[in-house]
Order: sequence, then C-alpha cells, then structure tokens
Amino acid sequence: MGIIKRYPPVKLFMGFIFAQQNYFERVIKILIRKFGPLDFESQTIDFTYTDYYEKEMGKPLKRKFVSFKELIDADRLAKIKVFTNKIEKKFSIHSKRNINIDPGYLDMAKVVLASTKDYTHRIYLEKGIFAEVTLFYQNKQFTPWPWTYPDYKTKEYSDIFERIRQIYIQQIRGV
Repeated sequence: MGIIKRYPPVKLFMGFIFAQQNYFERVIKILIRKFGPLDFESQTIDFTYTDYYEKEMGKPLKRKFVSFKELIDADRLAKIKVFTNKIEKKFSIHSKRNINIDPGYLDMAKVVLASTKDYTHRIYLEKGIFAEVTLFYQNKQFTPWPWTYPDYKTKEYSDIFERIRQIYIQQIRGV
C-alpha cells in the first residue's frame, strides 16, 4: 500500500481569448483581486487557430496568458473554473461572450486545463468541471498529446509555459 502524501502546491495560470483589449483589462483586475498579483504576463498573441470564437466575440482574436504569484492546491481548479465562467457570463452581451477565460495549473510534470466539456481523455472533478492534461514535460520541454489543442502545440506556447515553469521552480525551491 502506498503512503498518502500531500500534493505540492501548483502554479495557477489563465489563458484568455478576446477581440477587444478592454475586456481583458477589466477582467484581469477582478482576477487579481481574487487570486493575488501576477508574476507573469505574456505578450498579446494573434489567435488564428480556429474560427470557433469569431461568431461570438468578433475578430481579429487575441490570446494572452498570465500566472499568479500565489501557488494553489490543485484541488481548487474546479471551483476556479466555475468562478471564471461567472466572469465570462458577467461580461457577455446578449448571451455572447466577449472574453474566454481558460484556467489551468502547471506543476513540474504537466500543464492541466479545466473544461466544462467531457471527453474520453478528461477526468471529472466536480461541479460540472473536467480536467485535461494538455502538455507533459519530457526531455526538457513541454510535449503535446494527440488531443492537445493546435495552439498549445506551438513553440510559442511551449516557451510561455517554460517561462512559467521556471518561476514555479524558483518558488517551490524557495529561491
């Protein structure tokens, strides 16, 4: 029988998709009040991997990632996704979102995303939320799975997660 141990805290990050920068700026203020200061903010990236969000949000679409300084317990992910869905709804107009918020966490071995959609490779957490291991860390780099979204397979995103991972390493080592 294995010995049950406390899982180490993980690095909370969020990805955003939006057409208008002002929605990001308004939402990030709410998230900072809730989760504390940021320790990473990516540049704004063109989001051209799918037209799935264009009908709802317009175009051109942009993508941005942030991570929060305070580490969290991994079992908070479902509640965080429920909270971010409420924010998306608050900023919606006529049931159309103006911003998409994708919370997830990173640890030494993987990038995990929260989702409201079930699929064969997703694990149910609670409150209608599922978790997906989107990337795994192997041979000093983040590696995609067959189900990984196309944008998360790019070197640009891998570099972003590598920067966030380096911040996380310093935090858990107390550097």
